[in-house]
Amino acid sequence: MRIFVVLIFLFITTSSFAATFEGKFIQGSFILGKTEPGSQIFIDNKKVKVTSEGFFVFGLGRDRKYDVVITVNKDGNKQKIVKKVQKREYNIQRIEGLEEKKVTPPEEVYERIKRENKWIGEARAIDSNLTFFTKKFIVPVENAIISGVYGSQRILNGKPKWPHYGLDFAADEGTKIKAMLDGTVTMAEPDLFYTGGTLIFDHGHGISTLYMHMKKILVKKGQKVKQGDVIGTVGSTGRATGAHLDVRLNWFQTRLDPATVLDIK
Repeated sequence: MRIFVVLIFLFITTSSFAATFEGKFIQGSFILGKTEPGSQIFIDNKKVKVTSEGFFVFGLGRDRKYDVVITVNKDGNKQKIVKKVQKREYNIQRIEGLEEKKVTPPEEVYERIKRENKWIGEARAIDSNLTFFTKKFIVPVENAIISGVYGSQRILNGKPKWPHYGLDFAADEGTKIKAMLDGTVTMAEPDLFYTGGTLIFDHGHGISTLYMHMKKILVKKGQKVKQGDVIGTVGSTGRATGAHLDVRLNWFQTRLDPATVLDIK
């Protein structure tokens, strides 16, 4: 009987503070976790914040090749959860015979690009206590056509370019853009070299969204925005080939697939 009681006690102490997850463990995925409030969570040895209700969040990069290890620590008791990350197949497009200026930007804009990338990186590094990331996202442009997907890559004149890390919504110029989630504006720039009219929102715990190529921006840096608020209009600013909205989703500097939070197949 004593042995039976001890076994029950051990089972309770090792399983009562486990974590549950919403989201698929595939490359590019947004993962929302839930554990017992007061627990500590480590993702691959990186400590992440846990809300008062026990929610935490993390993401899996486009090319992640190894398992993710989640460590739950509650009152000194640790439990490790190992999840295999499924590999995805991405579309690779090869284009030859392009003019060089369309493949590589001119040297005189390198410093500008470097400076603007630094601004974007700083906005994505914010680790606020906001908890908006626990809510469902909504589609930012109604009745749009998905014209570009996450993970695809072009090889131009034999030169591999950066993969596409966003989701493109093709729509008429001037179409209203809505906020996908509650958040705080951390960047509002009308004319960045690559992304043109650009907005970045902080949703808490390292989760940010970026909207680019916008014609009009209707919010300001520091402004608090509610889900569904009109934040601007579709354009073709920056290095865009036509009117569309390109949205990005990040967990700090890890680029995630927006389709994983928008239920878009």
